[in-house]
Parts: sequence; structure tokens; C-alpha cells
Amino acid sequence: MAYAARIRQRILTDAEKVLSDVIGRGITVTEMGAKDQPVDLNPDTTAAFIGCALRGPLNTPILLRNVGEFRRRFGGVRTGSGLGPAVRDFFEHGGRRLYVVRVANGARGALIRLPSGGGALTLHAVEPGSAECLRAAVDYDGVADDELFNLTVQRIDRGSGHVLDQEYFGRVSLAPASAAFVGEALLSSTMVRAGTPMPAGRPLATVGRQLHDGVSYVGHSEEGNDGASLSDYDLVGSTRDGTGLFALDGIDGIDIVYMPPPAADADVGATALLAAERYCQRRGAMLLVDPPAEWTSVESAVLGLRRIGYASPNMLGYFPRVRDAHAEAGSSHAVGGAIAGLLSRLDERVGPWASLDRQGLALRRRFRPLVEIDDEDREALERAGLNALVADAAKRLRVVGDRNLSRGADTQHGQAELRVQRFCLHLVRAIDLATRWAVFEAPGPRLAGRVQGQVHAALLTLADRGAFANAGFDVRCRMDSAPPAGSHAIEILLAFTPVGSERPIALTLHQSVAGCRAGNTAFAPVRPVVREPAVAAV
Repeated sequence: MAYAARIRQRILTDAEKVLSDVIGRGITVTEMGAKDQPVDLNPDTTAAFIGCALRGPLNTPILLRNVGEFRRRFGGVRTGSGLGPAVRDFFEHGGRRLYVVRVANGARGALIRLPSGGGALTLHAVEPGSAECLRAAVDYDGVADDELFNLTVQRIDRGSGHVLDQEYFGRVSLAPASAAFVGEALLSSTMVRAGTPMPAGRPLATVGRQLHDGVSYVGHSEEGNDGASLSDYDLVGSTRDGTGLFALDGIDGIDIVYMPPPAADADVGATALLAAERYCQRRGAMLLVDPPAEWTSVESAVLGLRRIGYASPNMLGYFPRVRDAHAEAGSSHAVGGAIAGLLSRLDERVGPWASLDRQGLALRRRFRPLVEIDDEDREALERAGLNALVADAAKRLRVVGDRNLSRGADTQHGQAELRVQRFCLHLVRAIDLATRWAVFEAPGPRLAGRVQGQVHAALLTLADRGAFANAGFDVRCRMDSAPPAGSHAIEILLAFTPVGSERPIALTLHQSVAGCRAGNTAFAPVRPVVREPAVAAV
């Protein structure tokens, strides 16, 4: 145990180094629900994947709703990277909303040189990588001024030669003082930026440069490259620069975060996962964790998990990896993307309080387990905090178990169950968003009563939908009787018993101008629901 503790401390120290520049800077814009509006209990489950792609903008969360959008924006599946297969698995298994953040390690963009009088106008690709294929053309159509020119830039599919995107900039100039300066005009481009220094004369018309089916375009003079293999630092990124994981800071309401394997022969490092877990704690999200490729037996999985020392209710793990009939023979396939899709499907059909361990939620038939799991194995995995992938009567793999990776961490009884933790996160986020307006209102019992009624109505709706184990819940709201001038905090106390659980959950939400903070609390027993609650604010 001493050895395991030292290993965990070393990983945590590395994670702290990764997060050492996590210092809030600048202005944060936070979404806020309208005053007195009902709590929105039905937002679509939103997942976020961070990984390596063929092309696309770096460190920019792009919302996708199907696999076709991923292919168009990120170029499809990159050999070796787990991101493309994870996106495909997510949508195949019921996912509907997915943000993808592309990260890279030293990738460089392609370069186009347009011959000009006294040099060349250089165009640098905005999106780095070897898969980005651009071309540009210059003409003088409709231009009388001999300092102006028209510029067309196109993105081409390398395989088919089809034009994917096109941008046109008419009557632009090389003069920095001009209102039509090409450098300023290209700041709105999603494909290229103008390099410096500018040539002395305008670019020559590209007539006669027959590179693509007779069209007068100039291709790359230098190809882009994909850089080195991803490191933990690339995945986690920097809050100061808004890179990696922290590119998600501008997205309000992330439910699931997942980092697919960065390469065919590499797992996501424990340092990156622990740093991501701390980020998910702050955001109220679940972190999906794949089993490392070296876990080839139940025993190695239990011992490996003990050695790494994951202990968080915000982490979801499973075992084993699978074989994919569509992949190369002998390769293992991580199915974190598929499980994220199943969770999204479950939330849509039932709710986040439901267990993933249920009939009708299974992986595609092409997946087969790398390790067969029997009842004894399943119980050992469950004690360790891992969910098992077990074949059902139809030979389809199901997630059996309902555990998160809290593993004895300081959590309230019941929140070691995945569905209980996810339900609490969902409820806290919904109430937080809906009650933010109250911290800007005049404090007092009247305000507390309004907030209490708003939250009570939401819990009543959940009770009618079967989210609670019985018809009982309690909600109270209170605030400081004499808050400091210009500042006050509202305290919302909740107690309920999630369906399928035996003991109640008690939570306290502290809502203030600095944000919402939630935690477990001691609370009176759950009372039978009252359809019209009395105001209990103090």
C-alpha cells in the first residue's frame, strides 16, 4: 500500500505541474436563466472529446451532431488516433451532441506562395496538418486600379479533388494603410492568413498555372505536417491560453468528457487523466476512462487500478477492451466513445437517474470482449469500482454494474453508484443555471421564497417522472439576514432518495455572484412531498 500511495502521489504531483498555470484571467461570460423561469430538466446530454485529428481548427470546440459533420470538419479518421473511431462509436450508440477539440504537438500548416512583383505573397494555412489541402488563385476581373487584385482560396479533398470550401476576397490591396488591405481581409478567413513581409507589387494573375483540371490555381509550395505524438500537456492544455481541455471553458453545460487513446500503441497518461478529473469536478461532469491496453486480465485490471489510485465519483471506468470486427486483427478497441453514446441515449429515453445496466442498451454486434467475464470476475471488478462488459443472450456486450471510481473517497453513501452521481450532477447544474438570477435581486425572505418555489416545482416534476424512490423530497432556501452591502449568497438545501437507492441524498447549493458551490450536507429526513410548499426561508 505504501508503494501504491507513493505512485499516486507522484502522479498527483505531475498533474499539479500540468495544472500549475491554471490562473483565471480576463472576463468570463456565464449563461444565466431568465428570472423565475422553470428549471430546465431536459437539456440534451453533451459530450466533449479531446484528441488528434487529420485537420481542423486547433483548440477550438466544434459542435457536431453526426459523423458526416466530423468527416467534413476534421477530415475523417486519422490512422492510429482513437478520436475518429470514438466519434463514430458515439453517434452509432445514440449520442446527439458532441464537442470535439482537436489538439496537436508542434503541427505546422501548409504554405502557398503567389508570385508577385518584387517577391511573393505568402499564405499560411490556419489549420495545421498534412491533410489540409489548399489552393489559391489571383485575377484582375473588374479591377481598374493596378494596385488591387481578387483572391480566391479553396479547400480541396485530396482523394476526390472536390472543392470542400471556398472564400473570395475581391479588390484587396497589399498596402497596409489601405482600407482593403489583404492582411486585414484574411483575418476573417477560416483557411489562410497573409504572411509578412508583403511583396513590393501585387500578385501576378495565375493564368496559365493549370494544376487542377485546367483551373488556374496555385497549390502548396510547402506541405503541412502533423507534429509529434501527443503528450499529457497537449491534452490538458492551458487555461491561460484556452488550449486542450481548457478550450471547453467557453462551453456551458458539459456532461461527459473523454480523451480517446492518442495513438494505436499509447494510452492516455495517468497525469492527464487526473488533471482532467479535477477539471471535471469543477465543471460538474463525468470523465470516461478507458482501461489501459496492458490490463489483459481481471487481476491485472484490479491491481493496476489500485496502483494508479484513481478515487473520484466523477470518473467512470470499465473493463475489458474489445475486438472490433472492422479493425485490424489482433488490435484492441477502446469503447469509451460508445459508452458516452449509450449514456446520452439513456438520458434521452429515461433520465440521468437511470442505470446504464439495463436491457436494450448494448454495444454493436461487431464488438467482442478481449477477456470473458464471469460472475466472480464481475463482482471483483465492481468492488474495485469498474463496470464489466458482459455478453448477453444475443451475444451483444452490455455494461454490467453501476459504479463510478469513488472507491471509498469522501462521498455520501449512494454516490458511489454511477446513476446517483450523474443525477446529482445533472440536478445541481440545472438548478444552478436556473437560479443565478437571484443573486442580483434584493435579498430577503421574499426572494428566498421565490427561489424555493422555483426549485420545488422542478423536484415535483422529477417526482412525477419517477426519478425518486418514493414520493418524498425536501427543499429549503435561506440566506443571510444581514448580508454585506452589494453582495449576498443564497443557500438551497435539497434532500431526496434517487430511484433504486435505499438512502437519501442531502445536498447544499451555495449560489453567489462568484458562482455556485455544491456539497454534501447533514439534513433532516426526507418528508412526504407537499404539492404547495410553505416558504421555509430564514
